[in-house]
Amino acid sequence: MDANRTLTPVLDLRHLRLELGGRSILDDVSLAVREGEHLAIVGPNGAGKTCLLKCVNRILRGWRGMISVNGVSIAAYSQRELGRLVAYVPQVGGRPAPFTARETVLMARYPHLTPFSSPGLRDQRYAEDALALTGIGALADRIMDTLSGGERQKVFLAAALAQDARLLLLDEPATFLDPRHRDDFRRVLRTVNRRKGVTVIEVTHDLNCAVLDADRIFALKDGRAAFCGPPAQFMVREVLHRVFDRTFLTVNHPTTGQPVILPEVGGP
Repeated sequence: MDANRTLTPVLDLRHLRLELGGRSILDDVSLAVREGEHLAIVGPNGAGKTCLLKCVNRILRGWRGMISVNGVSIAAYSQRELGRLVAYVPQVGGRPAPFTARETVLMARYPHLTPFSSPGLRDQRYAEDALALTGIGALADRIMDTLSGGERQKVFLAAALAQDARLLLLDEPATFLDPRHRDDFRRVLRTVNRRKGVTVIEVTHDLNCAVLDADRIFALKDGRAAFCGPPAQFMVREVLHRVFDRTFLTVNHPTTGQPVILPEVGGP
């Protein structure tokens, strides 16, 4: 591999600013993400986490600053070119389109097709592999609106994997999953990140999953960077209080030794 390529961040944000409705959403945010890294983005509600992902994916425009993927400004890519590099798993919401799970996953192959071509055998293979990896092959012929929120979220993950991008953006991906399906979901993320080298940037409110799975934590508060560093340095009383304006009870995980947060009990 070209040594210069390895030194170029997969994603590079510099002095990113975004205003919506006259309100500052992101204020001078800078961040560089390395190839193959799993980065967790955390912070209070309204901190700008989802908007940051949407700027990278060009869902939101009108931002100021610089966003580059593989050393090239995202403004220089067509949407199809950007789709070959960046895949996005949104929060589950709204009424799903009347397609089957397989059709939904197969549509994610659009960046690899010409405007009027149909998916070929290679595209179908990517879709079937993604359905199998996420464990939803049995749901492939179900219409999306007959699936639970958690099942739909797995379909969206499968679609992102079928897209075959090297940068995967996820916005609270495990919100609607029960414990078993959440563990399955995180297993898939670890597989694509550690075995396949896909870079993962994940917005999450689950701080324990963030510190156990991610290589690095990036925290936003009021649209500004509040922390960026390894999980062990994030799970410190002063840092947690600075980001969330509250104290947490932590204990070392019995297997990894990593500090994790315990839920509060009792109360007035």
